[in-house]
Amino acid sequence: MISMGTPLCIKKNMAKISLLLLAIAFTSCNSLRRVEDDERLVSRNSIFADDEKIKNEDIESLILQKPNSSVLGYPLRLNLYNLAKINPDSSYHAWLYRKEKRKQHLVNLLSEKQVGRLGESFLVKGLSEWLKKIGEAPVILDTAATRKTLQRLSAYYGSKGYFNNTTTYAIDSLKRKRRAEVAYKINLGIPYFIDSISHDISSKSIDSLYILHRKGSPIKTGEQFDLNQFNSERERLTAIFRNSGVYNFQESSITFEIVRDSTAIGDDKAMDIKLKIDDLKKRTENTVTTSKYQVYKFDKINIYTDYLFNESDGELRFERFGDYTIFYRNKLRFKPKTLTDAIFFTKDSVYRDIDRIRTIRQITNLNVFKYPTINTEEDSINSRLTANIYLSARPKYSSGTDFNVTHSNIQQVGLEVSQSLQARNLFRGAENLSLTGRVNLGSSRDPDITDNRFFNILEYGLDLNLNFPRIWIPFVNTSKIIPNYMLPQTRMAIGTTSQRNIGLDKQTFNTVLGYNWTPNDFKKHAVELLNVQFVRNLNPERFFNVYRTSYNLLNGIAVNYETNPLVTEFFETPEGSNTANLIIPEGTDGFIDAVENQGLIPIGDPDYEQVIRIEERRQRLSENNLIFASNYNFSKNNRNGITDNNFYQFRFKIESAGNLLSGISKLIPFNEKDNKLLIFGVPYSQYVKTEFDFIKYWTLSRTDVLAFRSFFGIAVPYGNADNIPFVRSYFAGGSNDNRAWYPYSLGPGRTQAINDFNEANLKIAFNLEYRFPVVGDIKGALFADAGNIWNVFDNVDDPNAVFSGFDSLADIALGSGFGIRYDFTYFLFRVDLGFKTYNPAEEPSKRWFRDYNFGNSVLQIGINYPF
Repeated sequence: MISMGTPLCIKKNMAKISLLLLAIAFTSCNSLRRVEDDERLVSRNSIFADDEKIKNEDIESLILQKPNSSVLGYPLRLNLYNLAKINPDSSYHAWLYRKEKRKQHLVNLLSEKQVGRLGESFLVKGLSEWLKKIGEAPVILDTAATRKTLQRLSAYYGSKGYFNNTTTYAIDSLKRKRRAEVAYKINLGIPYFIDSISHDISSKSIDSLYILHRKGSPIKTGEQFDLNQFNSERERLTAIFRNSGVYNFQESSITFEIVRDSTAIGDDKAMDIKLKIDDLKKRTENTVTTSKYQVYKFDKINIYTDYLFNESDGELRFERFGDYTIFYRNKLRFKPKTLTDAIFFTKDSVYRDIDRIRTIRQITNLNVFKYPTINTEEDSINSRLTANIYLSARPKYSSGTDFNVTHSNIQQVGLEVSQSLQARNLFRGAENLSLTGRVNLGSSRDPDITDNRFFNILEYGLDLNLNFPRIWIPFVNTSKIIPNYMLPQTRMAIGTTSQRNIGLDKQTFNTVLGYNWTPNDFKKHAVELLNVQFVRNLNPERFFNVYRTSYNLLNGIAVNYETNPLVTEFFETPEGSNTANLIIPEGTDGFIDAVENQGLIPIGDPDYEQVIRIEERRQRLSENNLIFASNYNFSKNNRNGITDNNFYQFRFKIESAGNLLSGISKLIPFNEKDNKLLIFGVPYSQYVKTEFDFIKYWTLSRTDVLAFRSFFGIAVPYGNADNIPFVRSYFAGGSNDNRAWYPYSLGPGRTQAINDFNEANLKIAFNLEYRFPVVGDIKGALFADAGNIWNVFDNVDDPNAVFSGFDSLADIALGSGFGIRYDFTYFLFRVDLGFKTYNPAEEPSKRWFRDYNFGNSVLQIGINYPF
């Protein structure tokens, strides 16, 4: 048997190897399918500057002919293009007339017109056009483009001071048939350095400003010439002048005269720079006039609150408020101070561009006006400006309807409808009130849900929000601490949600008093002075119906004591089964009581300890929660626009709960139960919680990005609590976390997912993802996710779940995998497939790659990137 089996195995392996070699050969040939014998497919480009190989993406982008794109080294788009027929019409006609009576048969079956349309169909012509569209034509070497690339490279290095550089190229087409590797070679020569800097400025005002700020210039004597520095200087000076009263300064007024000493011999390549700033030029149809630049100050500031109102809607009236004149029709609908606080121009102040930008941002932030228009009228004789600010009010009342399709670990599919009503400028101070009601119908396959309809779970809620465009604290003037240009806002909110057939059917009431402000585009602060949440479990008796893992553990222990008279009545035998199970809830409650209070199981017995743990978890997850918290959030990033993929983002949060109530309890006695103070019969939570979240993106190429995320969070209970409420705890797994595990299925620690919803109060997570394009709007990703959750400083004593020090870091799970994403422009649809690479729940010898296969992989679906 052995002797017969060995060659059979070899044959099978050889067959696989042969198929693999054929596939590779097919791929190789397919790449050259559209390349003629006298043509060369560009396969590689290299740039050498003074014989040193250049690996700079900006310089490489100057090459006109780049090799066809690839996905992990495979030219996918090229091969898709090659699959298309060059001339599908002729191919169709050749097929149609290949047999004498084929066309006539088709005409009899269809019609003459339909046979003609068949040639225009997707399968005949459309498929080829689609393949060409998503594919990529072979890049055939064109020496004209190669020579033009040399010109661009020469110009680039000339802009860096190498004015005497020389260029050439070499084509290597011998290594691989019908392929070409192009080497671009630049002999840089000796660079030019800046020897002296002078200036010639026509306007005295501009000259004074330049002398005041010239120390900040990026152009310095003794440094190598770099054209980018001159562009930066032009932008820098323009910003300075336009923020120093010269409201009409034109960047085109700045020029540089560069004098090179062409007779210099050897390494002495020097140049003299003269900065020239001409007068203001004004063009009319036939003439160009010039005038001196001046520093302007504001004389009048006019605010038009009803700009788009028809003149027949009422007489134009005005009201003076400080330095401002407010124009309106019929009745002024806004408090004057609300308007003037949003405007950063003041009488006799120098014009500044930054004030104009801040004014537009703050007016927009009021959310009661459409985008504002700001015009300036100048009095050049007196160097004075009149600012006219035109505002168009949004409707006083508005409504909107949103419809969403949702998916979560609870529901297979959900339909959410929300209706919102908004009232603007409620108290004439740009206060905005919104009322939103929402209903979500979901479909769940939970066997414990007795409702057999497709949409068998329901969630509905109502939220009331009131927003102020300022930091509102009674009797406190916060504008000096948080200026208006930081876009301060106050939010007051109250809301409620209810659930049916979701877990224990929670009803939640919450209220928030919060503030946020944004010092600049890269920093944001948010404070919730008051965040109160009351969670009421409507059906706590359903705990063991919902948390089946806990029930199975309890039932597995209970069957060993089925014959004991203390618990016999708590069992029933299902029809068609020989095994008795605990009745829910009477049997589970009775068995736990027998263990805790009647000595059914001796104290210290492992079964006793397990039952106590189950009961503690049941009490924790089924009891009502009252969270009376305050928190602070700070976020910072350096991202310049949504296209910037080389940035970092940092977020910090700290939250404290229960301290205010604890302080009040020392003045007013609270009710007490089990050594816990009660508010309306509910023990309030007390804890401190902090989180650190850091994200970093690296641009590897113009299309490829490497993204990294790290997260650390811990919540420590104390005082009136010995655990963290479920809604404030951490879980691991899911489409935005460790994608090799489902949500709530990882941890805590090295436990084997002992509960249906595993959560804890300490979390560490790391994510690394390589993102690249595949075809068109389809993107790909390779990822590795690491992390876990643990219990720490709470009432959990399971050593497998508790973080006990650096040794517990060995419990960090590792998942890896790949994903496909489709970019819909406004959002991104994501499908990831995760594999358990290192599973701390397994025995130490079986933790690596035990479940690394498609059978044990986890499919995750998400919207937008995970981080």
